[in-house]
Amino acid sequence: MKLKLDIEEMAEGFFEDTRLLGIMAPVRDYQFCWQLNRLFQFNFRINNHIEIQLRKKQRNYFFTVFEYPEPATSRVHYLYNNKFDGEYLLPEFKHVDFLWLMKGDAVSDAFFDATIRRIREINGVQLVNELTNEKIKNKGQLIF
Repeated sequence: MKLKLDIEEMAEGFFEDTRLLGIMAPVRDYQFCWQLNRLFQFNFRINNHIEIQLRKKQRNYFFTVFEYPEPATSRVHYLYNNKFDGEYLLPEFKHVDFLWLMKGDAVSDAFFDATIRRIREINGVQLVNELTNEKIKNKGQLIF
């Protein structure tokens, strides 16, 4: 008897109560996190335990994930690096450098829109867009 992992069902559960931003900012991930931390008074930190490893073309690619759990809430912010050595975590969004996933407590439209406006103020940011679940073809690659 073979058991099959249902990635689609896993993705649905993982993406429940989430909002996702695609950010084009051609800067180093640690520099971008530093700017976000200053602007939002957050504390994004790299989390090597949830780093995403993909195997393509007989090579391993490692996509860093930064994490910030919001105090006194169940909301956690994850910042994914979408690029590593010429490969993409989400190839359907090759123009996006970073993916910011907000997960946990429901994210209000007002909070989300204010976040987008503030990110656009950061020097080097060229584009910030919401990425809806329907647009994401490779959702399973964001699950850690």
